[in-house]
Amino acid sequence: MSIPRDVKEFLDGYPDSGNDLKSSANLDFYSNTLRCRPDNRLIEEIHEQWFGDYEKLEYKHGFIQWLFPIQEYGVNYESQPLQRHEIASMKSDARIMRRIVISYKLMLDFYGMRLVSEESGLIDRALPPRNFKSRYQNLVWSSHNYLRISRVLKCLSEFGLEHLNAGFLLHILSEQSESNELNSSGIRSSMDRWWVNCIRDGEKRMRIAELIAKVRSGSNGYVFTRDLYKEFLDVFNVLQV
Repeated sequence: MSIPRDVKEFLDGYPDSGNDLKSSANLDFYSNTLRCRPDNRLIEEIHEQWFGDYEKLEYKHGFIQWLFPIQEYGVNYESQPLQRHEIASMKSDARIMRRIVISYKLMLDFYGMRLVSEESGLIDRALPPRNFKSRYQNLVWSSHNYLRISRVLKCLSEFGLEHLNAGFLLHILSEQSESNELNSSGIRSSMDRWWVNCIRDGEKRMRIAELIAKVRSGSNGYVFTRDLYKEFLDVFNVLQV
């Protein structure tokens, strides 16, 4: 399956992107000193006030470019593409890296999921009183979230958090294979063409793609259970390339 142009540019490290040293909106926002536009919120205000506000997260569209900056323009032209100098500064700031993980947790909750382990990337269904079923249904029906997820995964990769990408992809795969959840054609297509390719480590990307293909083929009645998900993730995270 061909790799989309935007993903190819991501995998190549955005060779044509510049590095505007005067542009630092993403760094300032994640430093909690700049309000995003058009929502006029600091990053910590979004984390505190929007967690669990599913209607706001569904129907507002400008925040996602601020929470998950990448070296591409999005639909919010009041945001700015991520600059190379920002990546270096943000990765060296433990508070900013913590905020990126919190942003990820906010979106996982919106999708009916929760991060069980920040170290391994292991994900599980959201716990009551959250209704993971209704959130899963929303993800199936609201296809604009598929583009958001591509951005989230690219952003995590930019900041050295690709193990979280693996945890996300394999959680969905186990849900599809074992429980027939999140198993729509739209989600499968996005996974197989976009999301799995949002991992720059070529060997790890190939291993996950092969596992997805094995599940899709249904060969010998293979089922990717949650136990296999945990085992695969453990091996994946110690893989030396």
